[in-house]
Amino acid sequence: MPVTLKRSLSPFLITFYGLGTILGAGIYVLVGEVAATAGLYTPLAFLIASLIAGFSAFSFAELSSRFPKSAGEALYTQEAFGRRLLSTTVGVMVISIGVISSATISRGFAGYLHVFIEVPNWLALCCLIIGLGLIACWGISESVTVISLMTSIELFGLLYILWVGGDALTELPARLPEMIPPWESASWATVFSGAFLAFYAYIGFEDMVNVAEEVRNPQTNMPLAIIFCLVITSILYMAVALVAVLSVPLEKLAGSHAPLALLYQHKTGAAPTLITLVSLFAVTNGALVQIIMGARVLYGLSSRGWLPEFLGRINPRTRTPLRATFLLTTLILIMALWLPLVTLARLTSLVTLAVFACINMALIVIKGREPKPENCMIVPNWVPWIGFFISCTMIILELVHRFF
Repeated sequence: MPVTLKRSLSPFLITFYGLGTILGAGIYVLVGEVAATAGLYTPLAFLIASLIAGFSAFSFAELSSRFPKSAGEALYTQEAFGRRLLSTTVGVMVISIGVISSATISRGFAGYLHVFIEVPNWLALCCLIIGLGLIACWGISESVTVISLMTSIELFGLLYILWVGGDALTELPARLPEMIPPWESASWATVFSGAFLAFYAYIGFEDMVNVAEEVRNPQTNMPLAIIFCLVITSILYMAVALVAVLSVPLEKLAGSHAPLALLYQHKTGAAPTLITLVSLFAVTNGALVQIIMGARVLYGLSSRGWLPEFLGRINPRTRTPLRATFLLTTLILIMALWLPLVTLARLTSLVTLAVFACINMALIVIKGREPKPENCMIVPNWVPWIGFFISCTMIILELVHRFF
């Protein structure tokens, strides 16, 4: 009898798994880069990014309830269109998102580590990524327990930043007009460019569907966990973005590689030791989740015969796909050493939006065939249509902004 994945994740663990993959690099690392693009419109950019992600999140919630299997995006595409090449391509795109995203997060780790100690980037990246690869090989329950602990630390860090800088929110009524561009203003181009970059902060809920075979009662627990995660992160991101732009001069915040440490130091005048430690946990957590996700997609594609069989083998002792995890870890290390952070983040967002467009269209097709299956979460028909339109529009806007 072949060895299979272990269905051991409770609703609590899958929710913290999701929070662990959404929280982290987006707000701990990229808020400074978003501020460099959108300026005082940074909170608006994060709000637009949350709306872009929200419609697709609801589409993923229904699909995960209908088809609770690994390699979710590839499976959804296959169920909708029946094209093996297209489904495999989508699966490979999802894996590439995990690789690029982990590389992005790892670069953020190096930025925060330099607050404590000056070490060569290549050494910091090698130690981090190889260590995370070993944790991912350990076992799903053990790995997600580690993720849950680090997610708790991340949440504490964000709440602590809000407490430290919360007094800046008293300025919001007076400064709100300057944080919203006029409708006819050309500034909206920078807002949407910032939203495209901020969108990276919301990537992660789609990763949750790839551990569906390891979740208890996935038809109910998966969609609820996806929705809870998106709501919690959207509230936190908006609050932190507001505190950041109201507390720190834009010329200092813009482009900072450790923006929350900068915020803490600016508000308190003290060394940002605590928040830097929390930030290191945050970016580490996000990279670990991406490694686990990518390995499960490789396993799912291989188990269906769409990729070489050896990638789908499960180790009988750890009940994890060791070969797939090793391959993912190697690819992440290469990307982290090769590309700069903003390039990695924008590339991740672009590929993710392409996948979202495909998945929203897949749900449209599937709902047309079977509108209301039993024991599944169902979203209104207009949700995937809006998700598809928004994803395509953001891709076009970003390409026009970059190349024209």
